[in-house]
Amino acid sequence: MAQYIQINQADNVAVALQPMAAGTTIPLCGGITLADNIPAGHKFSLKNLAQGENVIKYGFPIGHVTQAVCVGRHIDHNILKTNLEGVSEYTYSPKLEEIADAAEKLTFNGFRRKSGLVGIRNQIWIVPTVGCVNGIAQKIAERFSAEVAGRMGNVDAIVAFPHNYGCSQLGCDHENTRKILRDMVHHPNAGGVLVVGLGCENNQLSAFSELVGNVDESRVKMFEAQKVDGDEVEYGLELLRSIFAVCSHDERTQVPMSELRVGLKCGGSDGLSGITANPLLGLFSDWLVAQGGTTVLTEVPEMFGAETILMNRCESREVFDKTVSLINNFKQYFIANNQPVYENPSPGNKAGGISTLEEKSLGCTQKCGKSIVRDVLAYGDRIERRGLNLLSAPGNDLVASTALAASGCQIVLFTTGRGTPFGTFVPTLKISTNTPLFAAKPNWIDFNAGVIAENESIEKVLPRFVEFLTGVLNGNQVNSEKNNYRETAIFKTGVTL
Repeated sequence: MAQYIQINQADNVAVALQPMAAGTTIPLCGGITLADNIPAGHKFSLKNLAQGENVIKYGFPIGHVTQAVCVGRHIDHNILKTNLEGVSEYTYSPKLEEIADAAEKLTFNGFRRKSGLVGIRNQIWIVPTVGCVNGIAQKIAERFSAEVAGRMGNVDAIVAFPHNYGCSQLGCDHENTRKILRDMVHHPNAGGVLVVGLGCENNQLSAFSELVGNVDESRVKMFEAQKVDGDEVEYGLELLRSIFAVCSHDERTQVPMSELRVGLKCGGSDGLSGITANPLLGLFSDWLVAQGGTTVLTEVPEMFGAETILMNRCESREVFDKTVSLINNFKQYFIANNQPVYENPSPGNKAGGISTLEEKSLGCTQKCGKSIVRDVLAYGDRIERRGLNLLSAPGNDLVASTALAASGCQIVLFTTGRGTPFGTFVPTLKISTNTPLFAAKPNWIDFNAGVIAENESIEKVLPRFVEFLTGVLNGNQVNSEKNNYRETAIFKTGVTL
Protein backbone atom coordinates (compact mmCIF):
# COMPACT_ATOMS: atom_id res chain seq x y z
CA MET A 1 0.00 0.00 0.00
CA ALA A 2 1.34 3.43 -0.94
CA GLN A 3 2.16 5.67 2.02
CA TYR A 4 1.84 9.03 0.28
CA ILE A 5 1.02 10.75 -3.00
CA GLN A 6 2.34 13.77 -4.86
CA ILE A 7 -0.83 14.64 -6.76
CA ASN A 8 0.73 16.85 -9.44
CA GLN A 9 4.35 17.05 -10.54
CA ALA A 10 4.25 20.81 -9.90
CA ASP A 11 3.26 20.30 -6.23
CA ASN A 12 5.69 21.25 -3.48
CA VAL A 13 3.79 19.13 -0.95
CA ALA A 14 2.76 15.49 -0.79
CA VAL A 15 -0.16 13.94 1.10
CA ALA A 16 0.09 11.03 3.54
CA LEU A 17 -2.31 8.24 2.55
CA GLN A 18 -1.80 6.62 5.96
CA PRO A 19 -0.15 7.87 9.17
CA MET A 20 3.58 8.38 8.67
CA ALA A 21 6.12 8.66 11.49
CA ALA A 22 8.83 11.28 11.88
CA GLY A 23 12.13 9.90 10.66
CA THR A 24 10.55 8.03 7.73
CA THR A 25 12.61 8.47 4.56
CA ILE A 26 10.89 8.60 1.17
CA PRO A 27 12.48 8.75 -2.29
CA LEU A 28 10.75 11.92 -3.55
CA CYS A 29 12.99 14.85 -4.56
CA GLY A 30 16.15 12.82 -4.17
CA GLY A 31 15.22 11.55 -0.73
CA ILE A 32 13.26 13.25 2.09
CA THR A 33 13.21 12.43 5.79
CA LEU A 34 10.05 13.45 7.59
CA ALA A 35 10.65 15.89 10.42
CA ASP A 36 7.16 15.43 11.94
CA ASN A 37 4.51 12.77 12.37
CA ILE A 38 2.07 13.17 9.48
CA PRO A 39 -1.58 12.07 10.00
CA ALA A 40 -3.41 10.46 7.08
CA GLY A 41 -4.77 13.09 4.68
CA HIS A 42 -2.31 15.75 5.85
CA LYS A 43 0.44 17.48 3.86
CA PHE A 44 4.20 17.61 4.24
CA SER A 45 6.71 19.83 2.43
CA LEU A 46 8.85 18.50 -0.40
CA LYS A 47 11.21 21.49 -0.31
CA ASN A 48 12.23 24.33 1.94
CA LEU A 49 9.64 27.10 1.80
CA ALA A 50 10.32 30.73 2.66
CA GLN A 51 7.85 32.74 4.72
CA GLY A 52 5.07 33.94 2.41
CA GLU A 53 5.84 31.35 -0.29
CA ASN A 54 2.90 29.62 -1.95
CA VAL A 55 2.08 26.00 -1.25
CA ILE A 56 1.21 24.13 -4.45
CA LYS A 57 -1.25 21.21 -4.43
CA TYR A 58 -3.28 19.83 -7.34
CA GLY A 59 -0.93 21.98 -9.45
CA PHE A 60 -2.39 25.23 -8.05
CA PRO A 61 -1.56 27.54 -5.12
CA ILE A 62 -3.64 26.70 -2.03
CA GLY A 63 -2.31 29.57 0.13
CA HIS A 64 0.99 30.75 1.58
CA VAL A 65 3.01 29.69 4.60
CA THR A 66 3.19 32.20 7.43
CA GLN A 67 6.66 31.10 8.49
CA ALA A 68 9.68 29.45 6.93
CA VAL A 69 9.18 25.69 6.56
CA CYS A 70 11.91 23.06 6.22
CA VAL A 71 11.61 20.05 3.94
CA GLY A 72 9.68 17.14 5.46
CA ARG A 73 7.61 19.35 7.78
CA HIS A 74 3.90 18.98 8.50
CA ILE A 75 1.91 21.81 6.88
CA ASP A 76 -1.54 22.48 8.30
CA HIS A 77 -3.94 25.37 8.98
CA ASN A 78 -1.72 26.73 11.74
CA ILE A 79 0.96 27.85 9.27
CA LEU A 80 -0.94 27.99 5.94
CA LYS A 81 -3.20 30.94 5.12
CA THR A 82 -5.50 31.68 2.18
CA ASN A 83 -4.52 33.98 -0.68
CA LEU A 84 -8.15 34.85 -1.39
CA GLU A 85 -9.72 38.24 -0.75
CA GLY A 86 -12.50 40.45 -2.06
CA VAL A 87 -14.58 40.17 -5.22
CA SER A 88 -12.66 39.29 -8.38
CA GLU A 89 -12.90 40.15 -12.05
CA TYR A 90 -12.67 37.27 -14.48
CA THR A 91 -11.66 36.68 -18.10
CA TYR A 92 -13.19 33.98 -20.27
CA SER A 93 -10.43 31.70 -21.57
CA PRO A 94 -12.30 28.59 -22.71
CA LYS A 95 -10.66 25.20 -22.36
CA LEU A 96 -13.35 22.83 -23.52
CA GLU A 97 -13.09 19.06 -23.58
CA GLU A 98 -15.99 17.29 -25.26
CA ILE A 99 -16.98 14.00 -23.65
CA ALA A 100 -17.57 11.45 -26.40
CA ASP A 101 -20.87 9.56 -26.42
CA ALA A 102 -20.64 6.16 -24.76
CA ALA A 103 -20.33 3.23 -27.12
CA GLU A 104 -22.57 1.16 -24.82
CA LYS A 105 -25.72 2.87 -23.57
CA LEU A 106 -27.02 1.43 -20.30
CA THR A 107 -30.48 1.40 -18.73
CA PHE A 108 -32.18 1.22 -15.34
CA ASN A 109 -35.72 0.52 -14.19
CA GLY A 110 -37.58 3.66 -13.19
CA PHE A 111 -41.06 5.16 -12.99
CA ARG A 112 -41.95 7.12 -16.11
CA ARG A 113 -44.24 9.99 -15.16
CA LYS A 114 -46.91 11.74 -17.21
CA SER A 115 -44.58 14.77 -17.38
CA GLY A 116 -42.01 12.64 -19.21
CA LEU A 117 -39.60 12.70 -16.26
CA VAL A 118 -38.43 9.51 -14.58
CA GLY A 119 -38.42 8.73 -10.87
CA ILE A 120 -36.23 6.18 -9.13
CA ARG A 121 -38.71 5.93 -6.24
CA ASN A 122 -42.50 5.83 -6.06
CA GLN A 123 -43.37 7.63 -2.86
CA ILE A 124 -46.25 9.71 -1.54
CA TRP A 125 -45.17 13.01 -0.02
CA ILE A 126 -47.04 15.32 2.35
CA VAL A 127 -45.73 18.87 1.80
CA PRO A 128 -46.74 21.69 4.19
CA THR A 129 -47.04 25.18 2.72
CA VAL A 130 -46.08 26.62 6.13
CA GLY A 131 -44.38 25.40 9.30
CA CYS A 132 -47.56 25.89 11.33
CA VAL A 133 -49.05 22.69 9.88
CA ASN A 134 -45.97 20.50 10.28
CA GLY A 135 -47.68 18.54 13.04
CA ILE A 136 -50.75 17.91 10.91
CA ALA A 137 -48.61 16.73 7.97
CA GLN A 138 -46.61 14.37 10.17
CA LYS A 139 -49.71 12.94 11.83
CA ILE A 140 -51.32 12.30 8.44
CA ALA A 141 -48.18 10.49 7.28
CA GLU A 142 -47.99 8.39 10.45
CA ARG A 143 -51.68 7.48 10.44
CA PHE A 144 -51.76 6.57 6.76
CA SER A 145 -48.52 4.56 6.93
CA ALA A 146 -50.07 2.48 9.72
CA GLU A 147 -53.32 2.13 7.76
CA VAL A 148 -51.66 0.68 4.64
CA ALA A 149 -48.90 -1.29 6.36
CA GLY A 150 -48.51 -4.65 4.66
CA ARG A 151 -50.33 -3.56 1.50
CA MET A 152 -48.17 -0.77 0.11
CA GLY A 153 -48.18 -2.23 -3.40
CA ASN A 154 -45.55 -0.40 -5.45
CA VAL A 155 -45.43 2.61 -3.11
CA ASP A 156 -42.01 2.81 -1.46
CA ALA A 157 -42.78 5.18 1.40
CA ILE A 158 -45.21 7.77 2.72
CA VAL A 159 -43.28 10.75 4.06
CA ALA A 160 -44.06 14.19 5.48
CA PHE A 161 -41.47 16.92 4.96
CA PRO A 162 -41.77 19.56 7.69
CA HIS A 163 -39.97 22.91 7.39
CA ASN A 164 -39.95 26.20 9.29
CA TYR A 165 -41.04 28.63 6.59
CA GLY A 166 -43.93 29.75 4.38
CA CYS A 167 -44.88 32.75 6.52
CA SER A 168 -43.24 35.88 7.97
CA GLN A 169 -40.95 36.06 4.94
CA LEU A 170 -40.54 38.79 2.34
CA GLY A 171 -39.33 39.19 -1.23
CA CYS A 172 -36.78 36.74 -2.57
CA ASP A 173 -36.65 34.89 0.73
CA HIS A 174 -40.36 34.10 0.48
CA GLU A 175 -40.02 33.15 -3.19
CA ASN A 176 -37.16 30.77 -2.41
CA THR A 177 -39.44 28.84 -0.06
CA ARG A 178 -42.26 28.72 -2.61
CA LYS A 179 -39.93 27.55 -5.39
CA ILE A 180 -38.47 24.69 -3.36
CA LEU A 181 -41.94 23.50 -2.32
CA ARG A 182 -43.15 23.80 -5.93
CA ASP A 183 -40.17 21.74 -7.08
CA MET A 184 -41.06 19.01 -4.59
CA VAL A 185 -44.61 18.82 -5.95
CA HIS A 186 -43.23 18.22 -9.45
CA HIS A 187 -40.44 15.82 -8.45
CA PRO A 188 -40.60 12.49 -10.33
CA ASN A 189 -39.65 10.44 -7.22
CA ALA A 190 -43.09 11.34 -5.87
CA GLY A 191 -45.88 9.28 -7.38
CA GLY A 192 -48.31 11.50 -5.49
CA VAL A 193 -48.27 14.61 -3.31
CA LEU A 194 -50.63 15.99 -0.69
CA VAL A 195 -50.08 19.72 -0.08
CA VAL A 196 -51.30 20.89 3.33
CA GLY A 197 -51.89 24.61 3.98
CA LEU A 198 -53.16 26.50 7.02
CA GLY A 199 -55.11 29.37 5.45
CA CYS A 200 -53.67 32.59 6.87
CA GLU A 201 -50.01 32.20 5.91
CA ASN A 202 -48.04 34.31 3.43
CA ASN A 203 -47.71 31.27 1.21
CA GLN A 204 -51.42 31.22 0.35
CA LEU A 205 -52.54 27.97 -1.22
CA SER A 206 -54.34 29.74 -4.08
CA ALA A 207 -51.18 31.60 -5.14
CA PHE A 208 -49.01 28.56 -4.52
CA SER A 209 -51.18 26.39 -6.75
CA GLU A 210 -50.76 28.96 -9.52
CA LEU A 211 -46.99 28.77 -9.08
CA VAL A 212 -47.13 24.97 -9.22
CA GLY A 213 -49.12 25.07 -12.47
CA ASN A 214 -50.52 22.05 -14.22
CA VAL A 215 -50.49 18.76 -12.31
CA ASP A 216 -52.14 15.37 -12.55
CA GLU A 217 -55.06 16.03 -10.21
CA SER A 218 -55.46 12.34 -9.45
CA ARG A 219 -51.97 12.39 -7.90
CA VAL A 220 -51.61 15.92 -6.49
CA LYS A 221 -54.20 17.23 -4.05
CA MET A 222 -54.23 20.32 -1.78
CA PHE A 223 -56.27 21.57 1.17
CA GLU A 224 -56.24 24.31 3.84
CA ALA A 225 -56.77 23.15 7.43
CA GLN A 226 -58.70 26.28 8.50
CA LYS A 227 -61.32 25.64 5.81
CA VAL A 228 -61.99 22.03 6.85
CA ASP A 229 -65.11 21.47 8.97
CA GLY A 230 -64.12 18.94 11.59
CA ASP A 231 -60.95 16.86 11.77
CA GLU A 232 -58.38 18.04 9.22
CA VAL A 233 -56.30 14.87 9.73
CA GLU A 234 -59.25 12.67 8.72
CA TYR A 235 -59.81 14.96 5.73
CA GLY A 236 -56.18 14.59 4.69
CA LEU A 237 -56.36 10.81 5.11
CA GLU A 238 -59.32 10.65 2.74
CA LEU A 239 -57.36 12.57 0.09
CA LEU A 240 -54.37 10.28 0.60
CA ARG A 241 -56.51 7.22 0.05
CA SER A 242 -57.45 8.57 -3.35
CA ILE A 243 -53.81 9.33 -4.23
CA PHE A 244 -52.68 5.94 -2.96
CA ALA A 245 -55.25 4.13 -5.09
CA VAL A 246 -53.52 5.53 -8.19
CA CYS A 247 -49.85 5.33 -7.10
CA SER A 248 -49.94 1.81 -5.72
CA HIS A 249 -50.29 0.41 -9.24
CA ASP A 250 -47.31 2.26 -10.72
CA GLU A 251 -44.67 -0.04 -12.18
CA ARG A 252 -41.03 0.29 -13.08
CA THR A 253 -40.10 0.17 -16.75
CA GLN A 254 -36.73 0.09 -18.48
CA VAL A 255 -35.43 3.58 -19.25
CA PRO A 256 -32.11 4.82 -20.66
CA MET A 257 -29.40 6.03 -18.27
CA SER A 258 -29.71 9.39 -20.06
CA GLU A 259 -32.81 10.02 -17.90
CA LEU A 260 -30.68 10.09 -14.76
CA ARG A 261 -30.05 13.41 -13.00
CA VAL A 262 -27.50 13.24 -10.19
CA GLY A 263 -26.59 15.79 -7.52
CA LEU A 264 -22.90 15.95 -6.55
CA LYS A 265 -22.15 16.93 -2.95
CA CYS A 266 -19.40 16.55 -0.36
CA GLY A 267 -19.45 17.18 3.36
CA GLY A 268 -17.20 16.48 6.30
CA SER A 269 -14.34 16.43 3.78
CA ASP A 270 -10.82 15.40 4.66
CA GLY A 271 -7.41 15.46 2.98
CA LEU A 272 -8.28 12.32 1.02
CA SER A 273 -11.52 13.71 -0.44
CA GLY A 274 -9.69 15.24 -3.42
CA ILE A 275 -7.68 12.04 -3.94
CA THR A 276 -10.28 9.26 -3.68
CA ALA A 277 -14.04 9.88 -3.52
CA ASN A 278 -14.29 13.23 -5.31
CA PRO A 279 -12.19 12.14 -8.32
CA LEU A 280 -14.30 8.97 -8.44
CA LEU A 281 -17.43 11.10 -8.74
CA GLY A 282 -15.66 13.22 -11.36
CA LEU A 283 -14.99 10.11 -13.42
CA PHE A 284 -18.60 9.04 -12.86
CA SER A 285 -19.90 12.48 -13.85
CA ASP A 286 -18.08 12.28 -17.17
CA TRP A 287 -19.34 8.70 -17.59
CA LEU A 288 -22.95 9.81 -17.06
CA VAL A 289 -22.56 12.75 -19.43
CA ALA A 290 -21.30 10.27 -22.02
CA GLN A 291 -24.52 8.32 -21.42
CA GLY A 292 -26.52 11.48 -22.17
CA GLY A 293 -27.34 12.08 -18.50
CA THR A 294 -27.05 15.08 -16.19
CA THR A 295 -24.99 15.99 -13.15
CA VAL A 296 -25.33 19.07 -10.94
CA LEU A 297 -22.58 20.66 -8.84
CA THR A 298 -23.40 23.16 -6.09
CA GLU A 299 -21.99 24.54 -2.76
CA VAL A 300 -20.83 27.79 -4.34
CA PRO A 301 -18.63 29.01 -1.45
CA GLU A 302 -16.59 25.84 -1.97
CA MET A 303 -15.91 26.84 -5.56
CA PHE A 304 -14.02 29.95 -4.37
CA GLY A 305 -10.39 29.48 -5.33
CA ALA A 306 -11.20 26.98 -8.07
CA GLU A 307 -13.88 28.96 -9.89
CA THR A 308 -11.72 29.90 -12.88
CA ILE A 309 -11.34 26.21 -13.72
CA LEU A 310 -15.13 25.94 -13.97
CA MET A 311 -15.48 29.26 -15.80
CA ASN A 312 -13.07 28.17 -18.52
CA ARG A 313 -15.13 25.03 -19.03
CA CYS A 314 -18.31 27.01 -19.79
CA GLU A 315 -19.67 26.25 -23.25
CA SER A 316 -20.31 29.88 -24.14
CA ARG A 317 -19.83 33.47 -23.07
CA GLU A 318 -23.43 33.46 -21.81
CA VAL A 319 -22.81 30.50 -19.49
CA PHE A 320 -19.49 32.07 -18.41
CA ASP A 321 -21.26 35.31 -17.47
CA LYS A 322 -23.84 33.35 -15.48
CA THR A 323 -21.04 31.55 -13.65
CA VAL A 324 -19.30 34.83 -12.82
CA SER A 325 -22.60 36.11 -11.40
CA LEU A 326 -23.04 32.85 -9.47
CA ILE A 327 -19.66 33.35 -7.78
CA ASN A 328 -19.69 37.10 -7.17
CA ASN A 329 -23.33 37.20 -6.03
CA PHE A 330 -22.48 34.68 -3.34
CA LYS A 331 -19.48 36.73 -2.28
CA GLN A 332 -21.72 39.79 -2.05
CA TYR A 333 -24.12 37.76 0.11
CA PHE A 334 -21.32 37.30 2.66
CA ILE A 335 -20.28 40.96 2.41
CA ALA A 336 -23.87 42.22 2.81
CA ASN A 337 -24.11 40.25 6.05
CA ASN A 338 -20.76 41.61 7.32
CA GLN A 339 -19.21 38.16 7.31
CA PRO A 340 -15.77 37.09 6.01
CA VAL A 341 -16.05 35.69 2.49
CA TYR A 342 -13.40 33.07 3.08
CA GLU A 343 -14.33 31.78 6.57
CA ASN A 344 -13.72 28.17 5.56
CA PRO A 345 -12.76 25.30 6.05
CA SER A 346 -14.59 23.90 9.08
CA PRO A 347 -12.91 22.46 12.21
CA GLY A 348 -13.61 18.94 10.94
CA ASN A 349 -12.02 19.75 7.58
CA LYS A 350 -8.91 21.06 9.32
CA ALA A 351 -8.65 17.98 11.51
CA GLY A 352 -8.85 15.89 8.35
CA GLY A 353 -5.99 17.76 6.65
CA ILE A 354 -7.67 20.59 4.69
CA SER A 355 -6.05 23.92 5.58
CA THR A 356 -7.48 26.63 3.29
CA LEU A 357 -10.53 27.31 1.17
CA GLU A 358 -8.48 27.01 -2.03
CA GLU A 359 -7.41 23.52 -1.01
CA LYS A 360 -10.99 22.59 -0.12
CA SER A 361 -12.38 24.00 -3.37
CA LEU A 362 -9.79 22.35 -5.61
CA GLY A 363 -10.72 19.02 -4.05
CA CYS A 364 -14.46 19.75 -4.02
CA THR A 365 -14.77 20.70 -7.70
CA GLN A 366 -13.17 17.45 -8.81
CA LYS A 367 -16.61 15.88 -8.35
CA CYS A 368 -17.70 17.28 -11.73
CA GLY A 369 -14.90 15.72 -13.78
CA LYS A 370 -13.83 17.42 -17.01
CA SER A 371 -17.17 17.94 -18.73
CA ILE A 372 -18.26 21.20 -20.32
CA VAL A 373 -20.54 23.36 -18.14
CA ARG A 374 -23.84 23.54 -20.02
CA ASP A 375 -25.98 25.70 -17.72
CA VAL A 376 -26.11 27.61 -14.43
CA LEU A 377 -29.20 27.38 -12.23
CA ALA A 378 -30.44 29.91 -9.69
CA TYR A 379 -31.57 28.61 -6.30
CA GLY A 380 -34.88 26.80 -6.75
CA ASP A 381 -34.55 26.50 -10.53
CA ARG A 382 -35.16 23.16 -12.22
CA ILE A 383 -32.83 21.47 -14.68
CA GLU A 384 -33.43 22.40 -18.30
CA ARG A 385 -30.31 21.14 -20.07
CA ARG A 386 -28.58 17.79 -20.06
CA GLY A 387 -24.93 17.54 -19.12
CA LEU A 388 -23.06 19.31 -16.33
CA ASN A 389 -24.93 22.11 -14.54
CA LEU A 390 -23.88 24.48 -11.75
CA LEU A 391 -26.44 25.36 -9.08
CA SER A 392 -26.55 28.31 -6.68
CA ALA A 393 -26.71 27.08 -3.08
CA PRO A 394 -24.53 27.35 0.03
CA GLY A 395 -22.10 24.73 1.28
CA ASN A 396 -24.34 23.64 4.17
CA ASP A 397 -24.96 19.93 3.67
CA LEU A 398 -28.72 19.82 4.27
CA VAL A 399 -29.50 23.07 2.43
CA ALA A 400 -27.34 22.22 -0.58
CA SER A 401 -28.63 18.64 -0.83
CA THR A 402 -32.22 19.88 -0.67
CA ALA A 403 -31.46 22.35 -3.47
CA LEU A 404 -29.95 19.57 -5.60
CA ALA A 405 -33.01 17.40 -5.11
CA ALA A 406 -35.33 20.33 -5.83
CA SER A 407 -33.55 21.01 -9.13
CA GLY A 408 -34.78 17.59 -10.30
CA CYS A 409 -31.98 15.26 -9.25
CA GLN A 410 -33.40 11.84 -8.40
CA ILE A 411 -30.42 11.02 -6.16
CA VAL A 412 -27.60 12.85 -4.36
CA LEU A 413 -24.13 11.31 -4.31
CA PHE A 414 -22.45 12.53 -1.13
CA THR A 415 -18.74 12.04 -0.43
CA THR A 416 -17.43 12.33 3.12
CA GLY A 417 -14.22 11.78 5.03
CA ARG A 418 -15.60 12.44 8.51
CA GLY A 419 -19.03 10.83 8.14
CA THR A 420 -22.63 12.04 8.36
CA PRO A 421 -25.94 10.15 8.67
CA PHE A 422 -28.49 12.57 7.16
CA GLY A 423 -30.54 12.14 4.00
CA THR A 424 -32.49 14.68 1.98
CA PHE A 425 -35.85 14.03 0.32
CA VAL A 426 -34.24 11.88 -2.38
CA PRO A 427 -31.90 8.92 -1.76
CA THR A 428 -28.62 10.30 -0.42
CA LEU A 429 -25.83 7.85 -1.16
CA LYS A 430 -22.76 8.22 1.10
CA ILE A 431 -19.30 7.50 -0.28
CA SER A 432 -16.39 7.37 2.16
CA THR A 433 -13.02 8.84 1.25
CA ASN A 434 -11.20 6.41 3.55
CA THR A 435 -11.62 2.80 4.57
CA PRO A 436 -11.55 3.34 8.39
CA LEU A 437 -14.72 5.46 8.12
CA PHE A 438 -16.41 2.80 5.99
CA ALA A 439 -15.51 0.16 8.60
CA ALA A 440 -16.57 2.30 11.56
CA LYS A 441 -19.93 3.49 10.17
CA PRO A 442 -21.48 0.79 7.96
CA ASN A 443 -24.89 2.15 8.98
CA TRP A 444 -24.00 5.52 7.40
CA ILE A 445 -21.68 4.76 4.50
CA ASP A 446 -22.91 2.98 1.37
CA PHE A 447 -19.76 2.74 -0.76
CA ASN A 448 -16.05 2.88 0.06
CA ALA A 449 -13.78 4.92 -2.20
CA GLY A 450 -10.97 4.59 0.33
CA VAL A 451 -9.62 1.62 -1.62
CA ILE A 452 -8.31 4.14 -4.18
CA ALA A 453 -5.76 5.18 -1.54
CA GLU A 454 -4.88 1.50 -1.13
CA ASN A 455 -3.59 0.89 -4.65
CA GLU A 456 -6.91 0.00 -6.32
CA SER A 457 -7.11 2.12 -9.46
CA ILE A 458 -9.98 4.56 -9.85
CA GLU A 459 -10.67 3.06 -13.30
CA LYS A 460 -11.36 -0.32 -11.64
CA VAL A 461 -13.52 1.18 -8.90
CA LEU A 462 -15.78 3.06 -11.35
CA PRO A 463 -17.50 -0.04 -12.86
CA ARG A 464 -18.16 -1.37 -9.35
CA PHE A 465 -19.63 1.98 -8.37
CA VAL A 466 -21.85 2.10 -11.48
CA GLU A 467 -23.09 -1.41 -10.72
CA PHE A 468 -23.83 -0.48 -7.11
CA LEU A 469 -25.59 2.73 -8.16
CA THR A 470 -27.69 0.90 -10.75
CA GLY A 471 -28.96 -1.37 -7.99
CA VAL A 472 -30.01 1.73 -6.04
CA LEU A 473 -31.72 3.21 -9.10
CA ASN A 474 -33.61 -0.06 -9.48
CA GLY A 475 -34.90 0.09 -5.90
CA ASN A 476 -32.17 -0.99 -3.48
CA GLN A 477 -32.26 1.31 -0.46
CA VAL A 478 -29.29 3.36 0.69
CA ASN A 479 -28.56 3.70 4.40
CA SER A 480 -30.27 7.07 4.77
CA GLU A 481 -33.48 5.41 3.52
CA LYS A 482 -33.05 2.32 5.69
CA ASN A 483 -32.70 4.61 8.70
CA ASN A 484 -35.62 6.76 7.52
CA TYR A 485 -33.44 9.88 7.55
CA ARG A 486 -35.36 12.11 5.12
CA GLU A 487 -35.17 15.86 5.60
CA THR A 488 -35.58 19.20 3.87
CA ALA A 489 -33.72 22.41 4.64
CA ILE A 490 -34.64 25.62 2.84
CA PHE A 491 -32.13 28.46 2.37
CA LYS A 492 -33.03 31.35 4.70
CA THR A 493 -31.67 34.67 3.41
CA GLY A 494 -33.98 37.45 4.60
CA VAL A 495 -35.62 38.97 7.67
CA THR A 496 -38.31 37.21 9.68
CA LEU A 497 -41.36 39.38 10.40
